[in-house]
Amino acid sequence: MGLHAPPEGVAMEPLLTVLPAGSLVWRCHRHHYGAAEFNPRPAHEYFKGSRFDATERDPYPYLYAALDPLTALAEVFLRSVEYGSGSGVRLIPWAQASQYRLSALRTTDDITLLDLTTAEGLASVWQDEWLVDCEEREYDKTRYWVRVMRRHCGTAQGLRWMSKRCRPRAALQFFGDRGKPWAADGTPQESWRLDSEEGVDRANRLLGDLRAVIPVPSGGPAVRS
Repeated sequence: MGLHAPPEGVAMEPLLTVLPAGSLVWRCHRHHYGAAEFNPRPAHEYFKGSRFDATERDPYPYLYAALDPLTALAEVFLRSVEYGSGSGVRLIPWAQASQYRLSALRTTDDITLLDLTTAEGLASVWQDEWLVDCEEREYDKTRYWVRVMRRHCGTAQGLRWMSKRCRPRAALQFFGDRGKPWAADGTPQESWRLDSEEGVDRANRLLGDLRAVIPVPSGGPAVRS
């Protein structure tokens, strides 16, 4: 278990990996955020918030992403969703999904990330699988560990770990105060609204492999394109 304080009097020697310029990065984000827009609001230190959100103890803009569209969808929509009796399928509420879109951005610079995808990478930051697998009730502690890692590794521009909901694919977070991964205009390569007929259809084709679906309401999506 990674539920322990970091050791004192020793320097962290984290494993780093480089996401090369030209990589395609996917993110599932609410409509009111631009495709390349970082979240500027720190989470509460103890309550709500996601696994690696910034807090007021170490405030910085941050952005979650993935290297493929299915992982981006799964990280947002498949948190503690049960398989339905009689169908064996996980239902993603339309009221939730319709608030989002899926966008793809091309990186313009090499980005140095803390590599948390292996046991060796986790051990290099004095952690184990708890850091990337624990449930939401312990996210206050995982947010604390981001502060520890950032303090010990000033060259890291973000994190890379194995997605809990779409193994063994990678999930990412970028630190907005340590360089931007794409051009200032942030023009997406692709962007699908999940409240549109085309967008929800494309999302459901991907989610089908994970036995999940976004049920379309009677009458179909309000947005047609």
